[in-house]
Amino acid sequence: MTIRLLIIEDDQSLNQMLQLHFGELGFQVEGIDRCDQALERIRASAYDLTLLDQRLPDGNGIDLLRQIGQESLDQSVIMMTGEHDLELAIEAIKLGAADFIHKPIKIGELQHVVERVLENQRLARQVKALKGDEPQPRSKQELIGRGEAMLRVSKEIALSAGSNATVLITGESGTGKEVVARLIHTHSGVTGPFVPINCAAIVDTLLESELFGHEKGAFTGANERKPGKFELAQDGTLFLDEIGELAPPLQAKLLRVLQEQTFERVGGSQQISSNARIIAATHRDLFAEAAAGRFREDLAYRLKVISIHLPPLRERPEDIPLLAEALVARIAHKIHKPLARLPESTLTALKSYDWPGNVRELENLLTQALVHARGDVLTPDLLLFPQSHANKAPAKTVPSGSGPVEQTLDQVEAAHIQRVLNHTGGHKGNSCRILGISRPALDRKIKKYNLTLS
Repeated sequence: MTIRLLIIEDDQSLNQMLQLHFGELGFQVEGIDRCDQALERIRASAYDLTLLDQRLPDGNGIDLLRQIGQESLDQSVIMMTGEHDLELAIEAIKLGAADFIHKPIKIGELQHVVERVLENQRLARQVKALKGDEPQPRSKQELIGRGEAMLRVSKEIALSAGSNATVLITGESGTGKEVVARLIHTHSGVTGPFVPINCAAIVDTLLESELFGHEKGAFTGANERKPGKFELAQDGTLFLDEIGELAPPLQAKLLRVLQEQTFERVGGSQQISSNARIIAATHRDLFAEAAAGRFREDLAYRLKVISIHLPPLRERPEDIPLLAEALVARIAHKIHKPLARLPESTLTALKSYDWPGNVRELENLLTQALVHARGDVLTPDLLLFPQSHANKAPAKTVPSGSGPVEQTLDQVEAAHIQRVLNHTGGHKGNSCRILGISRPALDRKIKKYNLTLS
């Protein structure tokens, strides 16, 4: 596929040099020197990327960037400027610039930035294709996974969405129980809201009021009538997370609501009807809890009209690469960082861990890695696994011919890259694929370590 590049630069010699360079790389290049021309071109044509100068004869790049955003034009822009102004760079990024580069232009550096932006576009398209047209971030709106276990969960979600029956979602902490509840609500076609409440996060004395509401004067501090979650969830879904932590008195009141579909506010006597659909979730075995006398068995049966169990992440390692890529895309957008590639070595490290915290732990670890990343590749050394995992990891032997264990990291890296180059016969494309780095990065390392192409 030919990449279409628009260059907006009033320095004719620089404009022509950039056109020549990227044209020789196979890009389809157009060069112009004015803002008004640029906006017309971007409105009319589908460019993959625009190189935009900050100072132009009829305006400036920041204003043009703002106009592109206001008109919601789908355009990736790299700003170019001779001004070393931090506020200008921050404003450009806030307005949607994919990157920011200073003059005088170093063509190798610019090419590296262009390649990274185009790679980010490719990854973003992959994520978009996987998540479809959902308006919210994928990790919050979709269940990610193509293994047999998650396909089974997807079918159960579809069946649950076609019913108004109570659903009990079970699984370890961090497996995505609220994601499943929201999906059921979204696909049920109900008109009311999705109202979540964590039964373990609120003390028992306040939880009753949170669930059922209270009348003015019902207790100290009740200065006005307050509706509870059951009222707020009318015509919608009430999600009771960590239902296994509910105290026995509240278990009895919840059972009555499920049986009679009515309740009273705390301190009140008026019967209030409830048509909210109930979806509950727990990491506990409610029937084991009932056998131990900690949970009402009749309530457990009432909640488990439909049951969906989410497997832990360690039981579906085949889903980790897809999950990781989708999470990295979401995290990068959230913390305003470029997308980072996940090489095979990083995915292998992720699949080797047992994930006691499941998807939530995976998201936290990837967030830490992306915050600390300085390049466009999320390398395994950025994964801050717990020390206990590091201690369990099998000892790695130094490959034969790589030198003694007293080698520096640079020496080890140089030796490994040279072995890869020897293995590929000096083919840079194949070497980049194996190493998980970009072509410019490989060129820099070849020069840095004075490596040879066999």
